[in-house]
Amino acid sequence: MHLPVIPRWVKIGDAAAFAGTTPRAIRHYHAIGLLPESERGADDRRRYGYDDMIRLLWIRKMADVGIALEDIRTTFEPGTDIEQSLARLEESLAAQAAVIERQRAAVRNWRESGDPLGLLSPLVTGRVRHLPPNSLRRSDLDTLLVTERIFGPLGAALQADRFIVLATHPELRAEDDRLTEAETALDDSVDPDDPRVEEIAEQWCAHELAVESAIEKAGLDDTLVELAVHQPDRTTDPEDCEPVTSAIQAIGKMPYDFSPARLRCMERAAELLNASRQTD
Repeated sequence: MHLPVIPRWVKIGDAAAFAGTTPRAIRHYHAIGLLPESERGADDRRRYGYDDMIRLLWIRKMADVGIALEDIRTTFEPGTDIEQSLARLEESLAAQAAVIERQRAAVRNWRESGDPLGLLSPLVTGRVRHLPPNSLRRSDLDTLLVTERIFGPLGAALQADRFIVLATHPELRAEDDRLTEAETALDDSVDPDDPRVEEIAEQWCAHELAVESAIEKAGLDDTLVELAVHQPDRTTDPEDCEPVTSAIQAIGKMPYDFSPARLRCMERAAELLNASRQTD
C-alpha cells in the first residue's frame, strides 16, 4: 500500500479548506495576532505546517462554540485562566436558548391559532384561545398588539377580556360597532364643543359599563387576578430583550389620526367612566 504524498507545508487555500474556514478568516487571525504569521515560500506565498494547522483547528473548534476571538487568543498564553470567559459564554448561550425557545413557542402558537394572535404573549393567547375561529377581528388583534407593547402582557390580557365579551355577546358587539362609527364621524370638521361629542361620550360610558358587567358575570376578572400574581414585573424581566418604555412615553410615540373632536370625546368618555366607577 502506497501512502499519498504527505506535504510538509500547505498553502493558505488548502489550510482553510482542511480547517473548515476561509483564507480571509485566516488572514484576519494573522492580523489580530491569533495565529502567528507563517513562513513564506520562494513564491512569497504563506506556507502552513503541522503546528500552524493544529492551532488553526483549535481556533475553529473554539469559535464554533461561540468563544470570542479575543478570549481564544488568551487561551494560547501560558498560565491563562479562561474560566471567567467560559462562564460568560455559558450565560450568553443560556440566554440565546431562552430566546429561541420563546420564538419556537410563538411559532407553535401561531400554527395552532392560524393567525398572528400566536405572536402575542402566551398570557394573551391563552385568554382567547377558546373562542371559535374568526371570533376576533383583525382590528382586535391590532389593538391587542399595541396594548401589549405599551402596558405589557397583563395589560393586553385585561383588554382581551373585553374582546371575549364582544365576541360572545352580539348585542354588545353591535353597539360597539355603532359607537365606533359615530366616533369616527367626529372628523376635523366637527368642533370639540359640538353637542354630539358629549352625547357620544355618554353613550360610550354606558357601553363600557355594560361590557365590564358582562366581564364580571363571566368571571373573567377573577381568573385574570390569579394569573397576575404569577406574572413578572415587565420592568425587571431579564428575558425582555427590548428596552423598557413607560406607558406615557410609549403612548406619545404611537400615532393615531384622531381629530380634536374625537380626542375630546375619548377624554370625556374616560372621565365619565371613572366618575361612574368611583360612585359605585
